Amino acid sequence: MRKISYKKLWKLLIDKELNKTQLAEEANVSGSTITRIAKGECVNLESIVKICNTLECEIQDIIELIPE
Repeated sequence: MRKISYKKLWKLLIDKELNKTQLAEEANVSGSTITRIAKGECVNLESIVKICNTLECEIQDIIELIPE
């Protein structure tokens, strides 16, 4: 079984000089969604697409599946 890793997202935020609160506001996603991402939990695809649109990236640029 593999699990979701959002490490690429956090690296991208650093590169773009954004913090989690700014991302939530600019992507129009809730703070609880960002919290779930920070915990490595699943979030709905609509939220991921909003984040990708905001950061002008592809899904694979912020998420990867890693072996447990």
